[in-house]
Amino acid sequence: MSARDGGPGARQPARQGSTATRGQRVRPEDIYRWGPVWARQVGRFLDHVWWNTTVHGAEKVPATGPVIIASNHVGIVDGPVVFGALPRGSHFLTKQEFFDSRIGFLMTWAGQIPVDRSSGRAALAVGKALLAEGRVVGIFPEGTRGRGDVSSVRAGVAWLAVNSGAPVVPAACLGTRLPGDSRGKVPRPRSRLHVVFGDPIALDLAPGTSRRDRMAQAMARIGAGLAAHVDHATALTGVPLPDSAEDPGRPDDPGRGTPSAGDDSPASGPDGPTPPGSDGAVPPGPHGPTVPGADGRPASGPAGPSPDTGEWRP
Repeated sequence: MSARDGGPGARQPARQGSTATRGQRVRPEDIYRWGPVWARQVGRFLDHVWWNTTVHGAEKVPATGPVIIASNHVGIVDGPVVFGALPRGSHFLTKQEFFDSRIGFLMTWAGQIPVDRSSGRAALAVGKALLAEGRVVGIFPEGTRGRGDVSSVRAGVAWLAVNSGAPVVPAACLGTRLPGDSRGKVPRPRSRLHVVFGDPIALDLAPGTSRRDRMAQAMARIGAGLAAHVDHATALTGVPLPDSAEDPGRPDDPGRGTPSAGDDSPASGPDGPTPPGSDGAVPPGPHGPTVPGADGRPASGPAGPSPDTGEWRP
């Protein structure tokens, strides 16, 4: 078994004295390619035995080749629900804190991708490498649980799409949090949930344009396409989105600059997510994980570009 398949040599310990976190030092050879084979069966059990999940449009996910799954994000269990609904094994970007929990070893064995909130460059580089192998990579472009209406998207999904050329398939996860539910609500057993997949989002990026323009176009088209898909999915299923991005009774402040206790997203500044910079990535800033640079390689140095990557954050 090779290192790529998770055999001997697949994992290397951090250098003695290194302060790099799990998400900062993750490499393509650290990801178990066989993980989604068994983990998908667990996801299917959760979807169809523990809960009562209806999957719509699974045939719209290409059966072979690289695919980016871009899903809205409303509830704490969206990750496993979408993971189990996919007709193929997948690797989702997941916050590294979940890997450090008592059951975090299951995420490692499942072949998921740990992300450091403050430096997400390595995780996106791993996602790109997996796509180059023809695999499925999942991401939540909104970056955190909210209303799930895709009122904004983060730069990570655009970077993956532009630099990999993989099709972006929209997914809508509905029913995991209903109006009046808290952000941490776990659906009761046999709750009716829905996952709706749509046709790949056409990016149609103009040739000969700058990388900045290509990134901006990709972000706009992915955001608009996913928002339209969520609207279609709510009409199709009759399942409403939550009333607010916040817990009931809390003020809705989507542009807050500092995460509150229990918040699971990096701060995006008082004016919301930062737009793409001149190099096609988000300009340097103190908040949020960094993404690879515009030349398709991971940016270097502590002041690299810094959007939210859109990983699953339970």
